Order: sequence, then structure tokens, then C-alpha cells
Amino acid sequence: MQSVVTFEKPIQHVGLADWHAKQWEIQQTNDTRRNDAFKLRHEARQLRNETRIRTEWDTYHNNARLADRITELSRWRETLEGCLARVDKEINSLKDEKFATERELDALGIPLGVISECITMRDCRQGTELTYDDGDTELKKELCVVENVKKLLMDRCQATWEKLNRLEEVRFKLRLDINDKKESIAIDTDQLTLDKNCANISFKTDPLKIPQGSIPYETWLEHSRYTKLLADSELTDTAKLREALFVVRERARNDMRAQRDCVDFTLRKRIYETQRARNELEWQLMKMHDEMDKVIKEIETLNEALRAKTDALKLCETRLENRSYRPGIELARDEAEAGLKDEVLQLRQTRKDLEDKIYCAKATYNALENQQVIIDRDLANKSHSLMTDIRCLDLRARLKTESVSETDRNVTLVHMEDEIPPT
Repeated sequence: MQSVVTFEKPIQHVGLADWHAKQWEIQQTNDTRRNDAFKLRHEARQLRNETRIRTEWDTYHNNARLADRITELSRWRETLEGCLARVDKEINSLKDEKFATERELDALGIPLGVISECITMRDCRQGTELTYDDGDTELKKELCVVENVKKLLMDRCQATWEKLNRLEEVRFKLRLDINDKKESIAIDTDQLTLDKNCANISFKTDPLKIPQGSIPYETWLEHSRYTKLLADSELTDTAKLREALFVVRERARNDMRAQRDCVDFTLRKRIYETQRARNELEWQLMKMHDEMDKVIKEIETLNEALRAKTDALKLCETRLENRSYRPGIELARDEAEAGLKDEVLQLRQTRKDLEDKIYCAKATYNALENQQVIIDRDLANKSHSLMTDIRCLDLRARLKTESVSETDRNVTLVHMEDEIPPT
């Protein structure tokens, strides 16, 4: 009889060999799991290191790209700002030249008015003095010169205005491009200052999308180059245009000054010729008056001689009439009667000759008087023409007034002429 009663579980018991096998299996499984865990930790650490390094390098490269982009944008901004400064300078210089040219164009109103008034005044000459002389020709030539200068200056001003419009358009494009680049630099600079510890970072919806209006880098670079080339191309001929404006103004002044001197010389020459002709006419008129006085005296002398011959004829005819009353045989045609008849015939012929001479003298006097009227009229016309040319010459003195500079005007206003040393 057993003293201790034992009961076994109603399950299958494992043998010792199986137990050892189970222990070995568990040991192998544990080793495998530990190895897997070690490998996992190693791979995880390697992945963490690789991703950290990749992220850091990506961040570094992107920061470098952003810095390079900022540098490139800054370089293009400085380049375009230099172009903008040159464009602004050229616009201001061109506006100054255009203003000077327009002022010169406005100043042409005085020569045009003076020349037109001179032509109108000289057209009021009378009689034979209204001629196409050298003064008239030179005045009309001067009018053509001023008109050509005016047309040339207007064409230059029009070309300058068109050039200024193109420069204004280029300046607008440059300013727009510079402002865009400044804004881009500010945005990229802000992005460059961001890091993973900043508070204003977050996930965004579809960050890989292509923004609307985005262009390739090559297109952007081509646009920047085009803007610079556009500014350079517009600036290439601006200096030539400014120089052309200056040359046109100086050439216009020289041409007008040369033609003005030619007209003044021609008018002075015409005044001299008119004065000489007037002096000649005055001398002729004086001689005419002397001759008319002499003719008047001669007519009076002829009339006295005619009266004397009339009395002598009356005497002869009276003697003949009285001798015709001789009585009888005494009424003879003697030598005395023949002499008296010859004397009567001679006196009649003499009276006829004297009357003819008186008529001739009166006709001569009338011709002299008519010529005197013609001379007086011509002398009046020449005096009027002379005064007209003198008035034209005095009127043209307005063209010789030189423009006073602002500095000279200020010096005159403050009475500093004696304090400034002579140049």
C-alpha cells in the first residue's frame, strides 16, 4: 500500500530529450530575436544617420542654392540698377537738350517776326524803288534759312520725344524688373533664414505643385539678358542724339548769324546806294531850279525884246502909213520906203522868231517843271525807301541781342561786377 498518492495531469508529458530540444529551440529563437533586434537597431541607427546626413546635406545644398540664387539676383539687380541709373541720367540729359532745343525753337519767333515785318515794310516802297534788289533777295533767303532751321529743329525735337518715350518704356521695364528682383531677394532671404526650429513652418497643401505663371530658368535668364540688352541698345545712340541736337543748334545759330550779317551788309549797301542816288537827285534838283530860274529870266528878256520889236514895228508901219499920204508926184517908192518896208519885213520875221523862241523857252520851262515834279516824286520815293531801309536795319538790331546766362544775370542783379575778378 502506497503511503503517498500522486496524481498526474491528464496531458502528454514531455520527455527529457524533448525538453532539452525545447530549451535549445528557445535559446536559438532568443538569439535570433536578439540578433534581429540588434540588426534592426543597427539598420535604424544607420538609417537615422543616413537620413540626418542626407537631410543636412540637402538643406546645406538648398541653402547654398538659395544663397547662390540671392547672389545671382543681387548681381542682376545691381546690373539693372546700373542700367537704370544710366537711363535716368540719359533721360535727364536728353530732356535738358530737348528743352534747350525747344527754347531755341521758340526763340525763332523773333527772327521770323522781324524778317516778315522787314519784308512787309520794304514791300511798301513806292514807284521805281519797289524793286527786287539784293536786300529783298537776301531777306527772302534769310526767311528760307529760318524756316529750314525751324523745320530741322522740329524734326530733331520730334525724334528726341520719340527717343524719350522709348527710354521711359525701358525705364519702366527696368524698374519693374528691379522691384521683382528685390521682392524675390527678400523672399529667398527669408527662406534662407528659416530652419526646422522656426515656429512659422507647417505642412502645406500640394507643395510640389508648379505655380501658375512659372517659367523655366533659361527663360528667366533670357528675359534678364534681353532687358539689359534693350537698355544698352537704347543707350547706344542717345549720346549721338544729344550731340546731334547740340550740333543742330550751333549750326542753326551759325547759319542764321551768317545770313543775318549778309542781310545787314546788303541793307547797309542799299542804304548807301539810295543815299548816293538821293544826293545825286538833290544836286540835279538844285541844278534844275537854277536852270528854271535862268529860263524864266530868259523868257522875260525875250518878252522885253519882243515888246521892243513890237514898238519898232509899230514905228515902221506908222512911218509907212504916214508916208502913204504924201501928195501927188511925191508919193514915190523911194529908197526910204524900200528901207522901211524891208525893216517891217525884218521886224515881223524877228517878232516871229522871238515868239517862236518864247514858245520854245516856255516849252523848255514846262519840261523842266515836269522833270522837277518827276524828280520830286522820285526824291520822295527814295527818301521813303531810305527811311524804310534804315527802319529795317534798326528793327533788325533786335536779332543781335545775345542771350544772357543765368550767372551773368544774377551777378548783375546783386551788383557784384566789381567783386568778381576778370577771367
